[in-house]
Amino acid sequence: MISIDADSPVPPYEQVRTALAQQMAVRTLPVGTRLPTVRALAADLGIAVNTVARAYRELEAAGLVETRGRAGTFVSAAGDQRLARAQEAAARYADVVRGLGIGRDEALEIAAAALR
Repeated sequence: MISIDADSPVPPYEQVRTALAQQMAVRTLPVGTRLPTVRALAADLGIAVNTVARAYRELEAAGLVETRGRAGTFVSAAGDQRLARAQEAAARYADVVRGLGIGRDEALEIAAAALR
């Protein structure tokens, strides 16, 4: 499911957050899926409980997951809507740059610069 690269300059919580967000984006983790408990995922990955807890908090702040008390943490439908909105915005951007005669590579550079 997730692997942590101890030699990476990316902090472990960010590796967990990114891996889960990517799995949600490609629907490996569809809306409604219950995530492992913080303790269980920390044990599986061999990292501190607080590291996983921070990743879950960041996912919740982004609207990708929701915590339902003792019932657990679940992939949120709001995250699915956010993805749909981002895809719509990307399609509009592609239409604009095509209309301006801007090539794919240059359009990607512009988008990458805007995301920095």
